Amino acid sequence: MAFEGLTEKLSGVFRKLRAKGKLGETDVKAAMREVRLALLEADVNYKVAKNFTDKVTERAIGQDVMESLTPGQMVVKIVNEELTSLMGGGESRLNKPSHPPCVIMLCGLQGSGKTTHAVKLANMLKKRGSRPLLVACDIYRPAAIDQLKILAEKISVPVFEMGTENPVVIAEKAVLRAKDYGNDFVIIDTAGRLHIDEKLMEELENIKLKISPSEILLAVDAMTGQDAVNVAETFNSKLEITGVILTKLDGDSRGGAALSVKAVTGKPIKFVGTGEKIEDIEIFHPDRMASRILGMGDVLTLIEEAESKLDLKNAEKMAQKLKDNSFDLEDFADQIVQIKKMGPLKSILGKFPGVGSKINDMDFDDKVLDRNLAMIRSMTMDERRKPSIINSSRKNRIANGSGNKVSDVNKLLRGFEQIQKMMKQFKGIKRKKFPMMGFRGFRK
Repeated sequence: MAFEGLTEKLSGVFRKLRAKGKLGETDVKAAMREVRLALLEADVNYKVAKNFTDKVTERAIGQDVMESLTPGQMVVKIVNEELTSLMGGGESRLNKPSHPPCVIMLCGLQGSGKTTHAVKLANMLKKRGSRPLLVACDIYRPAAIDQLKILAEKISVPVFEMGTENPVVIAEKAVLRAKDYGNDFVIIDTAGRLHIDEKLMEELENIKLKISPSEILLAVDAMTGQDAVNVAETFNSKLEITGVILTKLDGDSRGGAALSVKAVTGKPIKFVGTGEKIEDIEIFHPDRMASRILGMGDVLTLIEEAESKLDLKNAEKMAQKLKDNSFDLEDFADQIVQIKKMGPLKSILGKFPGVGSKINDMDFDDKVLDRNLAMIRSMTMDERRKPSIINSSRKNRIANGSGNKVSDVNKLLRGFEQIQKMMKQFKGIKRKKFPMMGFRGFRK
């Protein structure tokens, strides 16, 4: 997960500051030296790191901070605000013309995730009620058109393609087609190269001149760190990009690109890719990202992900079953499936306040969910509904059928018993605390 190393180092710096009752100018400057070093290790541009720590230092040695009852907390607040400002200040929305369609020209180097994120963006727009059209203008990379069509078919979004025709002609005719068929967004997947060259730029400039796109979004790979910022700077000088899609932010990236790209290019990050699935794309919120970097969590994004990925009717049904004490292993299996939809456990827990800085010390194994699911599916329906009937011979059969050990089956059953006990205790507390209300919802 991105920013792990940076979050850990910054948390260490702020722990030292909060431990001090009062802060002097020397304390602040020493802390900012550590912050600058942490930023540089995260592959943040040197000038960006220096300007950032200079701004924080200037604000932090002010009278309001030094005389505050909690100066350490005030410094963290200032860092949070400056990080947010560094990454753009606020959410940057798509530029929409007064008359549709909104033409989005997507560009980037080969391997940056450009084609995949064209489909992810189309999927996001479709879910919001739009009618996007994808356009295959990468006529050079083998199977690029087929890749776009296969991915687009999964989300039922049309693809406009003309084989190996001139990409400028393809783009122009695609926009005309969108106007005729009522597509309000046109997403053009342009060609990339392994490196920036004159031929690539000339083609992109010609497409831009012909169709006058509302947005020119550059897909850059967060895994490449400072190189991603250099690529963004070059593309911006040639095309005047309007924004950036930062891809592969879920990988082992150090975060330098996210923190540097706005300051270096002046253009905002508009979207971030957070996984391999088509749904794994988020609007970039600088304030939420700053909170995540500082280990304060990102509950708002977690809620939005839950609303978009989880079955709300199923959630209501499960809540009622918990209240009625009728929650069984079949329901438990359904909940495991729902959790898996949200993504890796490390990513989910990393969005909770206070967990971010401790995430590296935690032992995560997402395969545990798969193993539990396999064991439950190896049970009969009676065993799922009445776990108490599972004796030694049944445990052996379940373990063998799911490729696990009997000890794993025992762990699953103990964990399920704990959930049931916890819910019974919760019901008891509610009834004792509010006897006049009756709490009918918690009764059979």
